[in-house]
Amino acid sequence: MPFILTLISLAGSIALLLWGTRMVQTGVQRAFGPRLRVALGHALSNRVKAFLAGMGVTAALQSSTATGLMVAGFAGRGLVGLVPALAVMLGANVGTTLIVQLLSFDIAAVSPMLVLAGFIMFRRPPGSAVHDLGRAVIGLGLMLLALRQLLELMAPLEHSDTMRELLRLVSVVPLVDVLLAAVLTWAMHSSVAVVLLVMSLATHGIVTPEAAFALVLGANLGSAANPLLEGAGRDDPAARRMPLGNLLNRVVGLAVAMPLLPWLSGWLVEAAGDPARAVALFHTGFNLALAAAFLPLLTPYAALLRRWLPDRPAAADPARPLYLDPMAQLTPAIALGCAAREALRMADVLEELLAGAREALGARRAPQGTKELDEVLARLATAIRSYLAALDTESLHDSDHRRMQEIVSFVTQLDQAGSVARRILLPHAGEVWKQDQPMPAGSLEELRRLLDRLGSNLRTAASLFMTEDPRAARLLAEEKAVFREVEAEMVRSHLERLREGGRESVAANALHLDLLRDIKQINSHIVAAAAYPVLERNGELLPSRLAPRGSHEEKIAVS
Repeated sequence: MPFILTLISLAGSIALLLWGTRMVQTGVQRAFGPRLRVALGHALSNRVKAFLAGMGVTAALQSSTATGLMVAGFAGRGLVGLVPALAVMLGANVGTTLIVQLLSFDIAAVSPMLVLAGFIMFRRPPGSAVHDLGRAVIGLGLMLLALRQLLELMAPLEHSDTMRELLRLVSVVPLVDVLLAAVLTWAMHSSVAVVLLVMSLATHGIVTPEAAFALVLGANLGSAANPLLEGAGRDDPAARRMPLGNLLNRVVGLAVAMPLLPWLSGWLVEAAGDPARAVALFHTGFNLALAAAFLPLLTPYAALLRRWLPDRPAAADPARPLYLDPMAQLTPAIALGCAAREALRMADVLEELLAGAREALGARRAPQGTKELDEVLARLATAIRSYLAALDTESLHDSDHRRMQEIVSFVTQLDQAGSVARRILLPHAGEVWKQDQPMPAGSLEELRRLLDRLGSNLRTAASLFMTEDPRAARLLAEEKAVFREVEAEMVRSHLERLREGGRESVAANALHLDLLRDIKQINSHIVAAAAYPVLERNGELLPSRLAPRGSHEEKIAVS
């Protein structure tokens, strides 16, 4: 039972360490996210500046994965070459070692002061830099607290014969240590946490210095594997160049360092005077040595990666998102703008679909590719919703949450409008030419004018989605009444023609009304997509079209 409780306490301390690391990362992102991106973008002109920028940004974020995501976003849009991108990752690998260097000193006593200072800063108004930095300071305090708890939990294990025998068996083969630490780092998504754990083990003599250094090598390997295994664009060979290049230089460094571990372990422990400091120095030295070795060779190394992973011929896939920048997800306020821009693409696709339906009226078949546009709308809608669902909503203000809901509503309504156009309107339009008695030219022209008006409403909705102008919202909402009046007038005229024995057949008459109702339904989705959110926010939208209870009886009594 005590052993199980110790394991639970150990898992809790590791979880606290991971949570503290996340708080530091998210706090800095919220305080300086856009400025970090700008600074990184400006520094990508040459490899030395890129290396220093990667080191600084990663030291602030405490996540080489976050830095790699930023650079991948630049590289994916063709804004940065492979050489500076690889240089950034070399700097990012060094940047992750700086916090380990700081925590290798005995500064756990300042943990309560950091948490207190961070709490006071966090009490400032949300959205301010001081508030966000308070989150980061609290996270640093939690990391120190977790590290102290790990040291206390490891102390009894120093005298455990079972644990010593188990770790002795593992330590016999350094390669096993490397693989164990790599898997652990991949699972925890934090090389910092794993290296700090190794420092705790080494401090109490639970693992030998040589085994500790092998575990550090595994942590470095695992942190480089994460972007390659889980990064975006895994189906694009060009998108895998940077993470693969980063992983391969780690593998080369590991192959060189492994035979040197017996000599390095004795020399570094003697020089540092403390096993934990020796682990931290080895971690930093390994990454500095890799940077010094690979920085001068990045040009031929990049050429080799391009040769292994050549550019794939660009496929014209209209359903591929163009503006959902993964890098922007680190700053949710910017990501909302990306999602809104992608949503406007859906309006363009829907307009193209409606234009195809107009051409299909009276024709034998719809224009080529029109039917596939509904699938494009569905895939874009799914991509936008998934993109927004991955955002860190804790950093969003109330206005940001409202905007996110409006984007989701806009996307969903356009997707539904596309479904109506594809599954109902287009088949009905295709039946016009099959009628035994053709639909009168006047009726066809009437439907085409309505489709033109529908396209105009869609363009108004797209503009309103960006401007949120209440006047435009009222004008768009009034279009529903216009379409209702048109429908009522057409129903009356058709009934009159049928009573008078007009030449138009009953089937053509019914088809005309079906097409009218299809167009009206699509218009309803367009109005709901853009006008209703603005009117509701301004208190100009009634909750129901039903008359208040009792008003009908009052009218009867008055009459």
